[in-house]
Amino acid sequence: MAKGITTNELDQLTDAELAERLAEAKEELFNLRFSAVTHRLEDSGRLQQVRRDIARIYTVARERELNIRTAPTAKK
Repeated sequence: MAKGITTNELDQLTDAELAERLAEAKEELFNLRFSAVTHRLEDSGRLQQVRRDIARIYTVARERELNIRTAPTAKK
């Protein structure tokens, strides 16, 4: 089973929390790439998982911009 973030989890986050998760995921991806180059990466599958998590975060953020999804604070 996947260890990454699900879209249901992302739906529960506010826009600020979503941006924070994005920053954390980008930092993790940078560190994983650095580890891969220096041949210290133990879990190469984690690179793909983090890239997919970043894509999910971007997708949810874009859907909120287009009013396809709503942020938890915007619900009535």
